[in-house]
Amino acid sequence: MANWRKHGTGRKTGKIAGLLYALVVLIFLMTLAVVLTLNFRWIYYRDITWMKLEEVSGMNPQVIRANYDALIDYNLLWHRGALVFPTLPMSESARIHFAEVKQIFDGIQAACVISGLVSVCILISTRRKRRWWLKITGILGFAVPGVLGFLVAAGWERFFVTFHEMVFSNDYWLFDPAADPVILILPDGYFLQCAVLILVLVFIGSLLSINASGKR
Repeated sequence: MANWRKHGTGRKTGKIAGLLYALVVLIFLMTLAVVLTLNFRWIYYRDITWMKLEEVSGMNPQVIRANYDALIDYNLLWHRGALVFPTLPMSESARIHFAEVKQIFDGIQAACVISGLVSVCILISTRRKRRWWLKITGILGFAVPGVLGFLVAAGWERFFVTFHEMVFSNDYWLFDPAADPVILILPDGYFLQCAVLILVLVFIGSLLSINASGKR
């Protein structure tokens, strides 16, 4: 009886540990997708021509790119200091909004680094075992982005607005082009592309997780 209880307790502990492993790797996959998308600047560089931002904003491509690069650099984890656009003015409300956005990106990037290191430790410690819990990572990796993808497909503009209303406690994200012309070079279509890329990357990571779940 004692051996049975010990064996049963061990299996339960193993399942709990496996579930925690799955969640840690899932966090890594999702945050990594966001970090990679943040750094895929070529998407925006292509959009400068594709979305005709030069005509929309009245700025030449070099100026548009310089101001975009300044914004991306500001949102990187290691960047410290105030946001300064090379050629564009910025209102106080915009400055506050961008600072709030940076806090979110800093949190995501920190979570990516931490969960990535923990994931490596988990994979090393389980190298001689079947990683069945990776299948849970893959299933959740399909489910969570799947729901978000459905909402995006159902209505991107509504999703975009609802997202900002939920994440931010103010309406500083509603820019006035006269005071903050940066909004003219940040079209909604670009953010839609970023959202799709994040979903695709998470799906790829989920497929790889399921594929590796039965391997030692």
